[in-house]
Amino acid sequence: MADEGKAAAPAAKSRKPMMIIGVVAVLALAGGGYFLKTRLAGHPGGQARGELSKADLYLPLDPPFVVNFKDGDSLRYLQVSVTLMSHDPKAISAAKDADPEIRDALVSLFSNQDYTVIVTAAGRRNLQDKALATVRKIVKAHTNGQSDIEALYFTSFVMQ
Repeated sequence: MADEGKAAAPAAKSRKPMMIIGVVAVLALAGGGYFLKTRLAGHPGGQARGELSKADLYLPLDPPFVVNFKDGDSLRYLQVSVTLMSHDPKAISAAKDADPEIRDALVSLFSNQDYTVIVTAAGRRNLQDKALATVRKIVKAHTNGQSDIEALYFTSFVMQ
């Protein structure tokens, strides 16, 4: 019986270093995974540090635009809600700063429309493209051409 106790002790001693090595390996892998996630990814979504966030950023231009325009001898009204979209926070910030300039340009654009054109889906799409080009020009001027608005949405479009 005394021999059995002596044989069990060396076996227990040889398992202890193996367990320590296993625990260290697991901790090293976990730490390496954490390092890769926080240092290399940097941002949610897996972008490397220094890259812009790929999240859509929206800027509603409130209040909605209300303009009148002529349709022959009739006076027509147009109410348009506009929202801008970009992936660049600098572009959104520039658009906020240039809000009066953007609103003035869009009021001018909307009030110079022909009812028979914008009553069609193709006419509204063309107006949307012109509005986007107008906003892009202003935002690029405010950011020295470094930032851009990627889309302009009509979230409401009512004519009377």
